[in-house]
Amino acid sequence: MGVLALLILPVLVVGIAGIVYIYKRIMRLMSKSAVRNKVVVITDAVSGLGKECSRVFHSGGGRVVLCGNDWEKLEALQGALLDVADPSQTFSPKIVLLDLSDTGSISEKAKEILESFGCVDVLINNSSLKVKGGALNVPFQMDKKIMDANYFGPISLTKELLPSMIARHSGQIVLVNSIQGKLGLPFRAAYAASKHALQAFFDCLRAEVAEYGITVSTVSPTFIRSYHQMPEAGNWDASIWKFFFRKLAYGVHPVEVAEEVLYTVNRGSKEVMIGNPTPKAFVYLRTFFPEIFFAIVASGISTQPIKEEEQ
Repeated sequence: MGVLALLILPVLVVGIAGIVYIYKRIMRLMSKSAVRNKVVVITDAVSGLGKECSRVFHSGGGRVVLCGNDWEKLEALQGALLDVADPSQTFSPKIVLLDLSDTGSISEKAKEILESFGCVDVLINNSSLKVKGGALNVPFQMDKKIMDANYFGPISLTKELLPSMIARHSGQIVLVNSIQGKLGLPFRAAYAASKHALQAFFDCLRAEVAEYGITVSTVSPTFIRSYHQMPEAGNWDASIWKFFFRKLAYGVHPVEVAEEVLYTVNRGSKEVMIGNPTPKAFVYLRTFFPEIFFAIVASGISTQPIKEEEQ
């Protein structure tokens, strides 16, 4: 009996894993049809993740509005999407020059967005500005710049587009945030503070707009790897074993995050965290055993230079 149980257990585990894998693939395929004809606004569309979000929503038949602060890159992305999609099944993407750190221009840009297709069904707040450096070493002006780009910009755009959703009693807002919206790490004070602020704002907003049939979702990757660290899109997801084990050693690829955003829109999920299990565990450690978490974090401190970068 014991030997039989030992033989059955691996088969059972593999069988369950296979069922979960197939279920996820089916649901992701169904998600593409769920966004057909919907107006989808994507901020920072020219970033790695922004491009992948643009691809999955455009190929799914969404009426995509590409927002970014580089007109030439937006035009290149628009052309690339048109080149690979079936024109009979897709809409030509609209491009809007939008710099979220310039909060004074957001009202005008929001009007331009609404005029593109007459309404907004899905707003994907994706842009993110990062800075590395000790809390006392980062100049206050840089703290302010981070907050303008990461917090005030997204909430300003949301406030401008939200009334049209409320009037229609329909819409979804997706915040692509970060694990640092839930826990702070040394030498990331400004970035983590902006992400904490976003998390709190959209948590509050979620409850306030529920009565109007509007869904607020937060997708928080633990770490997004760059393109060169993984095979080309289409090959990296081919194996069931890669599906289950690729996150153990690396962060998630922009393709995977974009597909999760699409899946989240389809399901109407309120909150999703994706990535390596270790940082996920730290979120729970911070919640239930804060003293242990603080001790672990403090033990790993080393001097870090200030470095500004865009995601």
